Amino acid sequence: MTQLDTIQAKIQSRKTAQSTVKQWAEKDETIVFTNGCFDIVHRGHIDYLSKARDLGTKLILGLNTDASVQRLKGPKRPVVDEQSRAILMAALQFIDLVVLFDEDTPYELIKALQPDILVKGSDYNAEDIVGYDILMAKGGKVETIDFVEGFSTTSIVEKIKASM
Repeated sequence: MTQLDTIQAKIQSRKTAQSTVKQWAEKDETIVFTNGCFDIVHRGHIDYLSKARDLGTKLILGLNTDASVQRLKGPKRPVVDEQSRAILMAALQFIDLVVLFDEDTPYELIKALQPDILVKGSDYNAEDIVGYDILMAKGGKVETIDFVEGFSTTSIVEKIKASM
C-alpha cells in the first residue's frame, strides 16, 4: 500500500465510518469528533486539530462538502475543492478518519458515529455546540479549544484580495 493509498483510506463514507468507529469502540478507543470547512489549512487549524486529538485516541474530522461550504461562507468559497481538502486533512498524522457531510451542520453525522468527545472552538458555549444533546445523552463530553490568535481562513482570503 502506498502512502497515498494509506491517506485515501482515511476518507470514508458515513456508512463505512460507522463500521470503523464500531471497531474502535470495541477496542475501547476514545473517539473524538470535530468538524469544519478547513478551506485553506493554516497554523491555527494544525494547533486546534492536534489539541483535539490529544483528548482521545482517535480523531474523526467531519468535513463540509463544497455545497455546504458555499451555503455557509458564500458563493466564492471554498477556495479548495472538497476532495483536495479531504486528502490534505487525511494526510495529517493526528487525523484518523475524514467523513464528508453535505448538511449545514454535522448533527446527523454525529448521531451516526456516536463519538465519546465532541470538540469545537472556544468561540462556542458547550451547550450551543451542534451535537451537545447527543453526547450528553450517552455520557460523553463536549470540549472547547482556544484558537491561535491571528489565524483564520477568512483573514487569509481578505489579505490575498487586498494584495491584488
